[in-house]
Amino acid sequence: MSRPPRWRLYLGLGRVSNLPTVWTNVVAGVTLAAVRPAAATLVALAAACSAFYLGGMFLNDAFDRDVDARERPERPIPAGLLGAPEVFAVGGTLLGAGWLGVVALAGTGSRASVAAVALGAAIVLYDAWHKTNPLSPVLMGLCRVLVYVTVAYAVARQLSPAVAWGAAALLAYLVGLTYVAKQENLAQVRNLWPLGFLAVPFAYGLPALAQGVVGVVAWLALAAAVARALYLLRSTAPRRIPRAVVTLIAGISLVDAVLVARTGAPGPAVVALAAFPVTMALQHLVSGT
Repeated sequence: MSRPPRWRLYLGLGRVSNLPTVWTNVVAGVTLAAVRPAAATLVALAAACSAFYLGGMFLNDAFDRDVDARERPERPIPAGLLGAPEVFAVGGTLLGAGWLGVVALAGTGSRASVAAVALGAAIVLYDAWHKTNPLSPVLMGLCRVLVYVTVAYAVARQLSPAVAWGAAALLAYLVGLTYVAKQENLAQVRNLWPLGFLAVPFAYGLPALAQGVVGVVAWLALAAAVARALYLLRSTAPRRIPRAVVTLIAGISLVDAVLVARTGAPGPAVVALAAFPVTMALQHLVSGT
């Protein structure tokens, strides 16, 4: 079998198919902050947060290389396709690039740059400790929450209540999602009670139903995505847990859509809605886990 080109290995390591969910996190964070930045600022923030995400994915494989050698020997490092030092170096460089991107927009001593440092630290801590840390789902959720915080501080001086409450709802969703993801290599999910966290965005997002068609569509789309994931978890379908995981990952964009629609901002909500099918389609090209 021929060796895959390095660029293809990098795409897989970075789980680039999930990047649209990072972009909708940026859109949601800015919208909840009640600020309309210039398009160039929004693009720059999306690029910086994408670098954080990609760096975290690279470091995840680098830190997990021994476990992957036992459970997922097809991953690039245990398969001998890439060396751990290279993956560590690329991951660290991407995290640094993400921080520099935020600094270029907000300044070195800004709250945004401090939040970006916290984001990078949370990513590294999660990657290095998630296998044996019982609170790793919370830590994973904080990584996404800190995207909200970073971009909100990049465009506003204070965190609005909408950012804080939206971040809490997103955190709950990520806790449920990450719990499922931790079971990906098992034959079945051992306990279902942590999935109750997935209900929080629905409860908090109920006011979106009163915000017109877009709010209703966003809320129902999220309900359909979560229902599909739960159905897969209870079924006997092949690779049912990984399929549920990637569905819930794509559903992050739908959580963003509900949170944005709740504030009466249909335009950004439509953008977040559109990211869900895009992410699902990309996951057929590049694995999302």
